Amino acid sequence: MTASKAELRRLVREAERGLSPAEKAESDRVLAVRFLASEAYRRAGVLFLYAGVGQEPDTRPLLDAALRAGKTVALPRIVAPGVMEARRITAPDGLVPDRYGIPAPAEESETIPPEAFDLILVPGAAFTPGGVRLGRGGGYYDRYLPRTRGVKLALARHGFVFPALPAEAHDIQVDILITDD
Repeated sequence: MTASKAELRRLVREAERGLSPAEKAESDRVLAVRFLASEAYRRAGVLFLYAGVGQEPDTRPLLDAALRAGKTVALPRIVAPGVMEARRITAPDGLVPDRYGIPAPAEESETIPPEAFDLILVPGAAFTPGGVRLGRGGGYYDRYLPRTRGVKLALARHGFVFPALPAEAHDIQVDILITDD
């Protein structure tokens, strides 16, 4: 792999912008169905999810379904530069924009320790079939994930799975990759 991470992220952003609304909606639907049917989701009682924004997969159906199923759900909240915590949510409509405009739990929401999660949904720009992840560039998850014990799962659109990606020692891989194809 000769392209830098920054160049690959730029190429992925361009490709994401090329998705039609219909293609994105169908991909989101398939990813949600496959996530909710997965053994990892069914077995999990405590989940760390994220609010998909922009061209990321829409995670709202996952949040809604997990809360309806009575699972404990947390989302990330940025608490300092480079530092995030998992904060519990009880309803997805209670999210507030964080410093980056990403929907996040309110500041007063209960903090859930990293080791409590059975399942962690990990965002990324691109992946390999074996779980190597190209993040969005902030390093938040690479700093957070080493403290977790749960299954690390990611959602990827078919055009964003590559045979190889550049990886460094601190880059955390995912255990399970769910795709839309």
